[in-house]
Amino acid sequence: MVYMSKFEAYDRKRPYNNLPLLPPPYEKIIDIEVLQALNEANKSLAELKGFARTLPNQSMLVNTIALREAKASSEIENIFTTEDELYKALMVGSSELKGSVKEVLFYRQGLWRGFNKVLNTGKFDLDLVTGVYQEIKQVRDGIRPPQTETVILKRGSELGDRSVIYTPPRGIEIITKKLDNLFSFVNDDKVYDYDPLIKLAIFHYQFEAIHPFRDGNGRTGRILSILLMVQKGLLEVPILYLSAYIIRNKSNYYELLNGVTARKDWKNWILYILKAVEETSKYTINKIEEINKLFNVTIELTGRNLPHIRKNTIEKIFEQPYISPKKIIDTNIKSLNTAKKYLHQMEELGIMSSTKIGKEIIYINIDLYNLLSEI
Repeated sequence: MVYMSKFEAYDRKRPYNNLPLLPPPYEKIIDIEVLQALNEANKSLAELKGFARTLPNQSMLVNTIALREAKASSEIENIFTTEDELYKALMVGSSELKGSVKEVLFYRQGLWRGFNKVLNTGKFDLDLVTGVYQEIKQVRDGIRPPQTETVILKRGSELGDRSVIYTPPRGIEIITKKLDNLFSFVNDDKVYDYDPLIKLAIFHYQFEAIHPFRDGNGRTGRILSILLMVQKGLLEVPILYLSAYIIRNKSNYYELLNGVTARKDWKNWILYILKAVEETSKYTINKIEEINKLFNVTIELTGRNLPHIRKNTIEKIFEQPYISPKKIIDTNIKSLNTAKKYLHQMEELGIMSSTKIGKEIIYINIDLYNLLSEI
């Protein structure tokens, strides 16, 4: 995580062990402007939740949106990969993955691990956040030990300025206390009776400020933000990814995080997150419409020209842009030769395009790939 502006209210070179516990003062976070923004964000999010149910198979969207979130979130951390590398990587074993592609796919694994945990327990706790972090980083450690003198450095200066601009709390006991307070704030909706999206904004800041792990805190925090919306019933599946909005408004993101730390400016940070939710919900609705339309056109085209290819096979080629013949084998398609035949027939119709990855022929859903490549 990178902060871009100067801290004013404390010594940025000393651990911020006095990071205030939650909740912040009510008058610091709620006014008419915030309530209006909250209404718009909740309205857009509710529309998205309902619209996602129109898909014949939500997994087609969950898988593809999860990959987009993984890629965008990793870009914030300056881990870059192309969509082509990313989707092709799904076709090989994890031992063959390299570099930035591996980082992105580990992010997706962390998202799914956290999602299943939230579904099972319904709460935020240390096991959840540590599990997400460990999956992202492929490590087995937990809260950073005191000898790990983690600091946040300034980046992006042409003069190579790497000065310290924030030092998070230090010491396992202190970090654990602040995390326990954060979990209580998130989980207890009676004591902390805040709108879930207000909780989302507060949670996101507080987690980043605590910075509990050696590395990967930004990516972990963005996954947890998605999971919080699932936990609160705002989403049924993790299909709203905020990272693309943050990339487009990256300097504001860090400046507003800083504003909370330096000046207790909760209001503008919360407005930023509410706008991110509203705009990303609208974007995702539009993306669902495009995917749904393409899916229906594909069903119609194959039904007219390849009636032996069933709907569930078409659903599989929409779960992610690249697919191998063995991935479409099921109770209806029982042999690899039949799977290859069907994919080749769809290639002749212009639906799929084949490419060789290693020793295997892989097929790409061209129009789906193009849809998902658009930010």
